[in-house]
Amino acid sequence: MKILVVGGTGNVGAEVVKQLKQRGADLRVLVRKPGVQSLPDTELVVGDLLDPPAIERALQGVSKLYLLNAVTPDELTQGLIAFDLAKKLQLSHIVYHSVFRVEHFKDVPHFVSKFAMESAIRSFDVPFTIIRPNYFFQNDATHKDLLLKRSIYPSPLGPVGISAVDVRDIAEAAAIALTSDQHFGKTYNLNGPDILSGDRAASIWSKHLGKEIRYTASDMDAFEAKMRENSPSWAAFDIRMMFQGYLERGFTAEDGDIATLTNLLGHAPRSYDDFVRETVTAWQSQPSEMALAAN
Repeated sequence: MKILVVGGTGNVGAEVVKQLKQRGADLRVLVRKPGVQSLPDTELVVGDLLDPPAIERALQGVSKLYLLNAVTPDELTQGLIAFDLAKKLQLSHIVYHSVFRVEHFKDVPHFVSKFAMESAIRSFDVPFTIIRPNYFFQNDATHKDLLLKRSIYPSPLGPVGISAVDVRDIAEAAAIALTSDQHFGKTYNLNGPDILSGDRAASIWSKHLGKEIRYTASDMDAFEAKMRENSPSWAAFDIRMMFQGYLERGFTAEDGDIATLTNLLGHAPRSYDDFVRETVTAWQSQPSEMALAAN
């Protein structure tokens, strides 16, 4: 049984590959460019999700597919090409990486793409499992400079909050689904055990950094403008709409989600407090950076 991993070089996908290797899975990973060094001892195949012949070649001899395609303007087209070819080749199982509460965020472009993908996957006979993760803990590690140098927590989570989840728990859930036939037709909401408002997240960083971290006001126009400094304008707008949905509707776990994930993993999902503690400990190995936190 060979598994093709699409998205295996990203933050989540690399963890999925790691989890599958620990389970002894026979892996093939799709990469866009040759010479990828981050996945040693792994079969790599070069291909672009917008190139159907290349994707069909990548799927030859494969039994299962983990499909995590990036947020792009043509995300739906990319996803459908991979799915349609998997259907044509009669793969035995697809695990699709969607997003939590996708049906409630129809004003967020990349959520709509994932909702359409879920609809397509459910409409045909290919055995599937859908995982629906919340916001990732690890996204917040990208705020290092703001946290250390300006004592600011900038993610606009608002007062209702979200049930953010650790990437390692997402990867473990995906690997479990891919290496078992017990999860066909299942959809799993992947949520962490804590509800994080903006103020709550800032207080956890304050505790572990040993200084006050302020949660900045949720000015979405300013947030989008800041995003455009490092991202395409369409992406900044897309992410702005996602966070605006968090502010307006919240993104908290539904009844039974934590128990279901605990049962799936065989352990409780990781806490945000533990993630922050681990992240700060890692930063402490860089004394020059941590010196800024003390100022």
